[in-house]
Amino acid sequence: MRYILLLQCTECRGRNYSSTKNKKNTPEKLQLSKYCPHCRRHTMHKETKA
Repeated sequence: MRYILLLQCTECRGRNYSSTKNKKNTPEKLQLSKYCPHCRRHTMHKETKA
C-alpha cells in the first residue's frame, strides 16, 4: 500500500525529491526540511502528487 510522492520546495516551487509513504499509517501530508539546490539552502518541502 505504499505509493510514490514528490516533495516540492515551498520557496521556489521546485520539485526536487521523491519518496514513498503508506496512506493508512500517515494520512496527513508529509513535510520535511530538505536541501533545495535552486535556493541553495535548507527549506521546507511539502508533499505533492506524482
